[in-house]
Amino acid sequence: MKNKNTFFTIKSIAAFALIYSASGIFTSVFAAESIKATVNGMVCSFCAQGIEKSLLKMPATKAVFVDLKKKVVAVEAKDGQTLDGKQIAQEIKDAGYDVVKLETVPQSVEDIKAAMKAKK
Repeated sequence: MKNKNTFFTIKSIAAFALIYSASGIFTSVFAAESIKATVNGMVCSFCAQGIEKSLLKMPATKAVFVDLKKKVVAVEAKDGQTLDGKQIAQEIKDAGYDVVKLETVPQSVEDIKAAMKAKK
């Protein structure tokens, strides 16, 4: 009898997970990995464009977002790839800017952009 109950419990959990994953509740588990940097010295769209262009040349980079007002640069990794925070910081420094803070976040660039627009 115990095996039969265990089977139904496992089956119920699997069904529950399938329903919720289809509804998007578990999407954060599979979220993209991005690196968010706080950068000083960016003052114009030319600054943002230069940083974006240099970071997009990196092989693991999928997308880049620069917010001049909030001094944030977000870089998203391609699927199955990992970003190198030190290399990203060095690219930004080589472009002439100061990296104040660097953090890895489980969000896509689009999610970061949407969150920053919502805070405005």
